[in-house]
Amino acid sequence: MEGPLPKSKVVLHWLTAAAVFFLFVSSWWMLALPLPSENFTYRELPFQLHKNIGITVLIVVIVMITMRIKSKMNKPQLARTRLEKLADLDHMLTYFLITACCLSGYLSSSFSGWETTWWWLVNFPTWSEEDEVLNILFSDIHMWTCWALLAVIALHIGAALYHTFRNDEAIIKMFRL
Repeated sequence: MEGPLPKSKVVLHWLTAAAVFFLFVSSWWMLALPLPSENFTYRELPFQLHKNIGITVLIVVIVMITMRIKSKMNKPQLARTRLEKLADLDHMLTYFLITACCLSGYLSSSFSGWETTWWWLVNFPTWSEEDEVLNILFSDIHMWTCWALLAVIALHIGAALYHTFRNDEAIIKMFRL
């Protein structure tokens, strides 16, 4: 087993996990809110917060991918076990799905007629006027990639439990700061 992970990787992992958990919970809650009307205007805040956190998660995942690539480039290429190859596949799939969820969510929002402002500071471009067909397409992609991400997260948690019960110290690396 390798040595401890850098603290920045551990912190980014757990911040991303908490943010993704929040995004799942908030999405189910947001969609249960009544549609905007003269009496119900508060729906915009939860959606904007969801978008803010989603875009932030995308940026953090790009940083994590960069760190992973640099880490792999700086290590000698040793023979890897089947579990190490599966762990790499799990991480690549998780990063891909998070990226797909974030981008499809942004594109859906872009074609919905609602603006996206990142943390109320940076206005993101919209790609056209409101387009219901493209909004529905990207909304469907967003939903299905999120369900796929949830399945991969379940596998990831299962792998963490496997390492915990094996007591092979892989899990200890993810809690060591």
